[in-house]
Amino acid sequence: MAMNLVKLPTGKTNLMLRVCKGHFATSHSHINYYIDVTLTKSRLSEARAVAAELVKEYTLNTIVDTILCLDGTEVIGACMASELTKSGYANMNAHQTIYVVTPEHTVGSQLLFRENTAPMIAGKHVLVLAASVTTGYTVQSAVEAINYYGGMPVGIAAIFATQQECAGFPVTSIFDPNDLPDYESHDSHVCPWCKAGQKIDALVNSFGYSSL
Repeated sequence: MAMNLVKLPTGKTNLMLRVCKGHFATSHSHINYYIDVTLTKSRLSEARAVAAELVKEYTLNTIVDTILCLDGTEVIGACMASELTKSGYANMNAHQTIYVVTPEHTVGSQLLFRENTAPMIAGKHVLVLAASVTTGYTVQSAVEAINYYGGMPVGIAAIFATQQECAGFPVTSIFDPNDLPDYESHDSHVCPWCKAGQKIDALVNSFGYSSL
């Protein structure tokens, strides 16, 4: 069953917020809006527009050697790397380029880097890129993994975020609750919609939704 997605204008060129209101369950919380970032992550024109907005925060005073992509954000990550190198942005890599890396997830949801990708983290200034930052659990795990593998986290970027800070780092995002003023997120154990007997419409994450 297809969701009834509504496009919200945001005032940002080439970018829009696609949302559906209801009762949705994520792995960490219950929310009243499903925010669909599928096209934002996959359509090159939108990925470029997101990248151009996000890199503004990092071009002047942040060294970025590696972009760690979570939630299927590799296209945006590649566009950010292209923007940073195009602007003559200096980094610490010997080849003056930027690595775009996707972590592997273990059964316990820990982030893992094999011997061929670990050198792209160790000793590198790593920017975490996520589709969304709401509870912050996933990003927190990413920062912990970077530290474990000897990297240096330098910031967190996302398409949508409800938090301005996570794991001790500022969160830069394209969209935030100002674009969606009545957005709510609750722990599943104290969900007001569940208590009111409202059924869950779908299980959702940054990759999509599964209707119930």
